[in-house]
Amino acid sequence: MRRMVASLSALILSTMLLVSGNAFLMTLLGIRLGLESIDPATIGRVLACYSIGFVIGTLTVNRVIERVGHIRAFAVFSALTAVMALLYPVALSMTFWAFLRVLSGFSMAGVLLVVESWFSSRATNSNRGTLFAVYQIVFFVSVAGGQLIVNLGDPASFLLYTLAAILLTLSLIPLSLTRMEAPAIEQVARISIFTMLGQSTTGVMGALTCGVLIGTFYALGPVYATLIGLDLAQTSVFMATAIIAAMLLAWPMGRVCDRFDRRRVMLTLSFVAALAACAAAFLGVDHPVLLIVAVGAFTGLSAALYPIAVAITNDRMEQTHIVAASATLLLSYGLGSVLGPLVISELIGVIGPGGLFLGSAGFLVLLGLITGWYIWTTEDIPVEQQEHFVSTMPEAMPVLTEMDPRNEEFHTSPEAAEIAEEIATEPSA
Repeated sequence: MRRMVASLSALILSTMLLVSGNAFLMTLLGIRLGLESIDPATIGRVLACYSIGFVIGTLTVNRVIERVGHIRAFAVFSALTAVMALLYPVALSMTFWAFLRVLSGFSMAGVLLVVESWFSSRATNSNRGTLFAVYQIVFFVSVAGGQLIVNLGDPASFLLYTLAAILLTLSLIPLSLTRMEAPAIEQVARISIFTMLGQSTTGVMGALTCGVLIGTFYALGPVYATLIGLDLAQTSVFMATAIIAAMLLAWPMGRVCDRFDRRRVMLTLSFVAALAACAAAFLGVDHPVLLIVAVGAFTGLSAALYPIAVAITNDRMEQTHIVAASATLLLSYGLGSVLGPLVISELIGVIGPGGLFLGSAGFLVLLGLITGWYIWTTEDIPVEQQEHFVSTMPEAMPVLTEMDPRNEEFHTSPEAAEIAEEIATEPSA
């Protein structure tokens, strides 16, 4: 495994710089808007524009890459993301920032498609499960690490925005220096959301709800922290802990999902996460440790909804439709990440900062009721007939699902097979 990771070191380094810079910028913007006392509903509308741009990007950026190639597309999208970071402090205009967020989301979708295509092109049937896990670990660690950079300066100064731009620009260097050949990108098919609703309503609603919860927390979590009086250091720990909790709970949730009916796991998880959200709503700066524990439980359990939704859907789909179904679930997640900040920011404006978690609890209870109804009215799939659970993350492009170990249609590229053979024959240190 170490030799395989070493062979992808340039790709991993570029991914870490890119993801940490983008995550840092997202938190920075939420803190800045909270400090400016902007109306929460307005903040929600502005920050939701990132998800709008990202969803548009998932549907269109492959055409740009096909036209100009991977290296040029990566350079263009990374540069565009860095330029957006530098433009935020130029003018504190909500219309201007909304436009920048759309472009940032669009360009980030393009960059991630290039990066994940490279990962996928290096996957073989023997290593794709490991690569799939390595990418997710790198992604989560980078997002959590990006939160801690907020402590390095004043959110109102140019310094932090410049630092974000530096990280995003530096991500160009490792991949630009690598000798890896650019992979081919194939158009990923999607199944209509309405078709998916007919085949796996709980799967689609689980993915949508996860998008609402995680999209809202990423966008409005820093705003919440600012409104309740957490300082920069506390806010960065608050955000980083929540993201690490999502990564740490992935393995135990997988063990549970392989032993019990997954719809019942989703039902239980929805109500437990709702209780954690309610606890977080009534805790504040006076109980920072308890707040972080409650928020960690809420975000960790909420993030687990997406892989459970994928597993529920795959249990009811033909093996040949796994990639197409996963692409549709990613779209459902994206739509939820647009809807969540728009709705819950309005609630924050009415009832205060706690509205972030009370609104999230409301969505979780609704998902629990929907799941319970379908458990009551439809037949279960026996546990022994369930597909093996694979932890997946929604903050990705559809091409990554090709590496999913459950995808029986995966075909190893000649380049990947050659590289795998070279690594296998290299003498170990």
